[in-house]
Amino acid sequence: MAKGVFVVGTGTDVGKTYVAALLAKAVRKHGAAAYYKAAVSGNARDEHGALLPADAIFVRQTAGLCQPLATMCPYVYENAWSPHLAALHEGDPVDLGVVLAGLNALRQRYDYITMEGSGGIVCPLRYDGQSVFLTDVVAASRLPCVLVADARLGAINAVVLTAEYMRARGIRCNGLIFNRFEKGDPVCEDNARVCEQLTGYPVVARLSAGAVEFPVDPLFLYE
Repeated sequence: MAKGVFVVGTGTDVGKTYVAALLAKAVRKHGAAAYYKAAVSGNARDEHGALLPADAIFVRQTAGLCQPLATMCPYVYENAWSPHLAALHEGDPVDLGVVLAGLNALRQRYDYITMEGSGGIVCPLRYDGQSVFLTDVVAASRLPCVLVADARLGAINAVVLTAEYMRARGIRCNGLIFNRFEKGDPVCEDNARVCEQLTGYPVVARLSAGAVEFPVDPLFLYE
């Protein structure tokens, strides 16, 4: 059975896709690596009108994955909205069974799976009488998580609230990853220190803007 990690974030645009790409690139050195995301919004169309999953394309190119693009993201939406709202306008709402079937198929073919969440931990993927939240996907995946945050001002509140929400729901977190970290910057340094102390989760990586490699061997995050 493949090992995996679920990359969750404190919110939108904190760098989850970027971190997922660096993680997938790193574990590819140890075996066959795959990427997976249940739903992605805000995508362009190709010349034939088909939606292109931008996050999956970025990870595939950045990490050098050979995985077919069609296996990376079962739900792709055009509007740059929360997946539940995009689905209300575009159709094709997220079905948790479909998401898990795609994940289980990857588990049979790959050694390491890097799964990425949509938005923040409370992001609704479906909310139309039926509900699927990101927490449901995380729980059903049975994968440990890493929590990604922007290292700059506001990180403490976002990290601690997210960590406590995850802990209350029994979601295992293997560590914190700070993105856009400026070494020596008083705010970034203090945020990392305080978040580690308040959450009890270790800071496993501090990524500077433009980093092209994950700074440590991340295999322990996939356990």
